[in-house]
Amino acid sequence: MEFEVRVGKPAAGGGFVGRTPDNRVVFVRHALPGELVRAVVTEEQRSFLRADAIEVLEPAPERITPRCAVAGPGGCGGCDYQHTDLATQRLFKAQLVEEQLRRIAGVEQAVTVEPVTKLDDGWAWRTRVQFSVDPEGRAGFHRHRSHEVVAVSHCPIATTEVEAAGIESKHWSGFEEIEVLGHPDADVTLVDCQTTEEGFSHFPDFADVGVVVDGHVVEPPGRVAIAVNGRRFDVGAGGFFQVHAAAATRLSELVTRLAGAEEGDCVADLYCGVGLFAARLSPMVGKGGRVVGIERNPAAITDAKRNCKDLKNVVLHKAPVTPTILKEHCSGANVVILDPSREGAGKAVMETLAGFDLRRIVSVSCDPATFARDLKVLLDHGFALRSLRALDLFPQTEHVELVAVLEPS
Repeated sequence: MEFEVRVGKPAAGGGFVGRTPDNRVVFVRHALPGELVRAVVTEEQRSFLRADAIEVLEPAPERITPRCAVAGPGGCGGCDYQHTDLATQRLFKAQLVEEQLRRIAGVEQAVTVEPVTKLDDGWAWRTRVQFSVDPEGRAGFHRHRSHEVVAVSHCPIATTEVEAAGIESKHWSGFEEIEVLGHPDADVTLVDCQTTEEGFSHFPDFADVGVVVDGHVVEPPGRVAIAVNGRRFDVGAGGFFQVHAAAATRLSELVTRLAGAEEGDCVADLYCGVGLFAARLSPMVGKGGRVVGIERNPAAITDAKRNCKDLKNVVLHKAPVTPTILKEHCSGANVVILDPSREGAGKAVMETLAGFDLRRIVSVSCDPATFARDLKVLLDHGFALRSLRALDLFPQTEHVELVAVLEPS
């Protein structure tokens, strides 16, 4: 089904809102506000359609040519906004955050999306890239909302270190996924491969990289060491680390400064990952204080214990963040760092935190909708939103990182 549509404001999911000729809501990717485009339907739901703009009849002045050949209709689903400049992308993201805050949390808040660093041009920032393999054994990425793989020869948002591994030029028959961790501040690049049930007959040649296949180290090392603010963080295959090359440095500085931890404080570092915040908080709370980290991911908590083993005031627990775990390990906290996955923390966790005698919560989120949902719980329990920062940790995409400070009012 094809039709012409005048496109409006940005919508969650990387598209823009329009109306079909029969007045149904449609979310159109690869378009810009104000444009008249010819769109083709890619998905039909009961209350709305999804579509791609396959021809631009009246272009917006902000439109540019995407740098990547597969960033358009029917191509790779990773980048949403390559067809416009960074300043316009950040305006879209700010509008999306403001709308979610208004609709879900009932908060009117002006938002400005900031670059991670002043020198960030939006390219070569992604340190962890997960390739899939097509039936011909070529590496690539999934189409938008599809399991179909689009083969690629180059990814312009991947770091130089990721691209140097040469994944796109190798044959991957018998493999299902290849994840590359290539950070400019790491000692080595790590390639983590998952094979199919049939297995592989030939393994590609690599030089000067660590290689892990199905959890087994076949070319040491099986982990990387990344320098952040003068401290080494070990990250193994399958572990979590901030994906933007500058994000770990920027977030560790910003989040811990906003936390305002003092000598003798007890800080709960929830969803603590590899210990990025815990390590920086340790000297802030001093010998009389304590940092309690909670993380359910086995690989991440193993890395965290390795990264914080010299910090006597850091206590780490492998556990999910639940009301029971919070009451058992974190009831004495007066400062909380909250950095959940895209699913957010949820009502039960937020209500438990609201019942603690807290001075401050610093909430970090990569999903405006779940952030707004969790925020509303705290607001309903007497907390106030003191500040909100939005960082462009994911250029060329719709995604944005939020850092909020909440305090009991």
